[in-house]
Formats: sequence, structure tokens, C-alpha cells
Amino acid sequence: SGHHRVPRGTTRLLAPVGDPEKLICVGLNYRDHCLEQDLRVPKEPLIFSKFPSAITGPFDDIVHPQDSTAVDWEVELAAVIGKRGRHIEESVALEHVVGFTVANDVSARDWQMRRNGRQWLLGKTFDTFCPLGPAIVTKEAVPDVHNLWIRCSVNGQRMQDSSTRHLVFGVPALIAWVSRFVTLVPGDILLTGTPAGVGVFRKPPVFLKPGDEVQCEIEELGTICNRVV
Repeated sequence: SGHHRVPRGTTRLLAPVGDPEKLICVGLNYRDHCLEQDLRVPKEPLIFSKFPSAITGPFDDIVHPQDSTAVDWEVELAAVIGKRGRHIEESVALEHVVGFTVANDVSARDWQMRRNGRQWLLGKTFDTFCPLGPAIVTKEAVPDVHNLWIRCSVNGQRMQDSSTRHLVFGVPALIAWVSRFVTLVPGDILLTGTPAGVGVFRKPPVFLKPGDEVQCEIEELGTICNRVV
């Protein structure tokens, strides 16, 4: 209608889902990301999690932990669950999705790869390690979620540039797989993996430092931009 609007510059956008019951993530789910590590493409989805307390807004700061010297970026397509289900068939899995958004699976590689018994959780779940947004785009508004360009830039330099068509396991397959183990409920968030171009596998490795600006964008879904402090 044009009424009841406020200028974007006068508002602070929060994460579109701030306190989900579950924040589920998928590792090694882009073929190019497997190749940059010289790893075989998984035969089954590799599932891990972040705590919901890692979620922060689409333009909020990423807090660089004092306990890490290897903070990295990972642009990801996130699916938001809208319908409860367990043992969901892949053929109907998208009926359980309300929409999609952009995520950054920020990762402390030293904690992920060397410390804490090489379990991924602590390295993935520091506070502010999951910027999310800028909004939930309903699935009806996305012509083909498996054919979207996906990109990440750091200080204006393009680091990741791929397409969701390179996903190893698409959204329906992931929902079917995860729901074999846990009941998915409305508001749950599923991060579907990141493409090639992360900092840890560059030669030499590149990591985030205070003052850096990280921009993650996905076609049809929008852009999030977060400053490291």
C-alpha cells in the first residue's frame, strides 16, 4: 500500500528466526568444496550442529573470539522448516519447508580441526557465529532453489562464487535424512553446506581479523553483511 513504512536505514533487522529449537548443519555438501580439500564426495550427508545462541542478525557484528586465531567464513543456503515431521519422504520433503534465507557458518578452524578432540561443535558455535537473513523468502517465490548463485566476499574481494546446483545432497534429500533421526519442527533451521573458497584451504590460509567485512549473498534471497569486531 505504501503506508506504514519506515526507512531501512532507521531500522535494525534481526535474524528472521532468532531462537529455533534446532540449528542443523551439513558438511562437505558441495563437490567443489570436497575437491579443494582432496576429499571424496560423501555417500551420506555429514551432519553436525550449532547452538541457536550462535545466531545473529544479517547486519550485526561477528565477534572474533579471543580463543581463536583461525576464524573463517562459509556462505550457506539455509532452509527454514515450517511443518512438523519425522521420517519424511524425500518426495514430499519440500512441503515441510516454509522458505529459505542466507547464512554464514562462521568457523574457528583451530577449534574445529585441532582442538576439542576434533569434534566440530565448539569451533562452529561461538556467539555470533551464525549471521542469518535478511529475511525468509517463501519457497513459492524461489523458482529453483537448486540453481542459485551463491557468493561470499571479504573486504570486497570475492572468495566464494558457486551455484547451489553443485550441492551433493539437495534440500529434500537432507530433510529426509535428518528426519530419520530427529523430529523437525517449525522454526528449525537447516544449513546446507558451503562451496569452495573458504580461507583455511587457501595457500597460504586466510583468516578473518577485526575490522574485516564479510558479505554473503544468494540469488533470489538477498545479502547479509557483517563486520568482524
